[in-house]
Amino acid sequence: MRMLSRKSVIASALGLSTAGALVMSVTLPSQPARAQWTVFDPSNYAQNLLTAARSLQQINNQIQMLQNQAQSLVNQAKNLTTVSFPELTQLQQTIQKIDQLMAQASNIQFHVAGLNQQYQALYPTTFNTALTNNQHVADARARLATSMSAYQQTMTVQAQVVENIAADESTLNSLVARSQGSQGALQVQQTTNQLLALVAKQQFQIEHMMAAQYRADALANATRTQAQSDAQSASTKFLGSGNAYTPQ
Repeated sequence: MRMLSRKSVIASALGLSTAGALVMSVTLPSQPARAQWTVFDPSNYAQNLLTAARSLQQINNQIQMLQNQAQSLVNQAKNLTTVSFPELTQLQQTIQKIDQLMAQASNIQFHVAGLNQQYQALYPTTFNTALTNNQHVADARARLATSMSAYQQTMTVQAQVVENIAADESTLNSLVARSQGSQGALQVQQTTNQLLALVAKQQFQIEHMMAAQYRADALANATRTQAQSDAQSASTKFLGSGNAYTPQ
C-alpha cells in the first residue's frame, strides 16, 4: 500500500511538472524577445538626396528652356509687328499739288515732246522781214508774257514748298517718335523707310523748284537774246545795204 501510494505520489508529481512545463512552453516564447531599432544608412541617404537634387535641376532647366522659348516667340511677334504710315497719303498729296503746279506751265511746258516746236515758235532764229511791225511787237509781247508767267510759276512752286515745310516738320516729329517707340526689327525698318520717303519727297520738291527756276531763267535769257537779235535785224532792215546818212 505504501509502495503504491508512493508511486502514485511520484507519478502525480511528474504529471504536474510535465503539465507545468507544457503550460510554460505555450505561454512563453521559446526565445527571448529582441528590441526593434531603425537602421540608418548615410551613404544611401546621400545618394537619394543627390538624385533628388539632380531631378530638381533638370526640372528647373526644362522650365528655363520653356521660358526662353516663350520669350523667343514674343520677340519674334514683336519683330513681325507692323507700323502704320498714315502720313504716306499726305506726302503723296503734297507731291501731286506740286505736279499740278508744274503742269500749269504755259507756252514752253515741261514736256520733251513738242518742246522744240514751241521754242522755235516763240524764239525764231531769223528775223522774218515779211511780218509787219505790229506782228513783231505782238511776238515780243508774247515772249515777255511767257517769261513773266515762268517767273510767276516759279514763285508759286516756291510758295507751295514753303507751305509744305510746316507739314513736313510735323510729319518728321511723328516719324521720329514712332521710331523711338519701335518694338521690333520690322517696325524699325518700316519707320526708317518712312523717313526715307519723307526725304525723297523733299528731294522731289527741290527738283521741281529748281526745274521751275531754271526754266524761268532760261526763258528770260532767251527773251533778252531774241530781243537783241530782233533789234539788230530791224536796224539792218531799216538801213538796208547803204548808210542812213551820207555827209556832203
